[in-house]
Amino acid sequence: NAYGIFFPTLASHGIEVLSFDQRGWGRSVHTPAQRGLSGPTSRVLADITSFLRSVAPTSTSAPAAPLFLMGHSMGGAEVLTYAAQGAPELRARLRGVLAESPFVALHPATRPFRATVLAGRLVGKLLPHAQLVQRLEPALLSRDVAVQRAFVDDPLCHDTGTLEGLAGMLQRGEDLERGRVRVRGDAGEGGEARLWIAHGTADGVCSFEASRAFCAGLEVADKEFKAYDGWFHKLHAEPGEDKVTFATDVAAWVLARSGPLESKPKL
Repeated sequence: NAYGIFFPTLASHGIEVLSFDQRGWGRSVHTPAQRGLSGPTSRVLADITSFLRSVAPTSTSAPAAPLFLMGHSMGGAEVLTYAAQGAPELRARLRGVLAESPFVALHPATRPFRATVLAGRLVGKLLPHAQLVQRLEPALLSRDVAVQRAFVDDPLCHDTGTLEGLAGMLQRGEDLERGRVRVRGDAGEGGEARLWIAHGTADGVCSFEASRAFCAGLEVADKEFKAYDGWFHKLHAEPGEDKVTFATDVAAWVLARSGPLESKPKL
């Protein structure tokens, strides 16, 4: 419910959009105790696998539509991790992976002290489901004041994580930033990875520089890092025509890679 014109704009270009609320967030939460119960990284990747299996036909009798995987912020880091470590048979079906403002690292101004992270991980091993409210500053999300107000007023935006979930989120980002988790050049449909990363230069939540450095370090032939000068964290919800520009950029990248694959010569 927080993506505004983004999904309808993609649909207007002939792109079918299927999405889900991550475990512990959005409409997956039915009681306060379920807030932030996303689980460890193994559970996060398993949930993405389950979702992809539900939308990707298994029959080979008819050609399937090209399949793309996209995520924003924490979800951006998750799809990048999935492109590296997800179920092999499903990664081989992915025509492309798109990450919007991915959480490779927090912005330097909001990054916690190392000692705080280590202490949280230790306590999390004892009390993995202990909840912790981490307030996001609405003014950092979008330059559109109406979007900021909508975030504050939305009961689904509870800003509550568990120690286990927060530790997993930080670890996934750290693994991407330090190169411990890398997307291989052959990790995609037809034995080729295709990757698009978009980030606003004025993102005050997730680090623009960490995102750009991650993309630069990948040995992937078809990769693009798209910088949006002066934009904030929610590229899909920036003011005026900016959000339309972003949605159109996403559609153009997807459609440019949606045609028949050229068969590679067999050795």
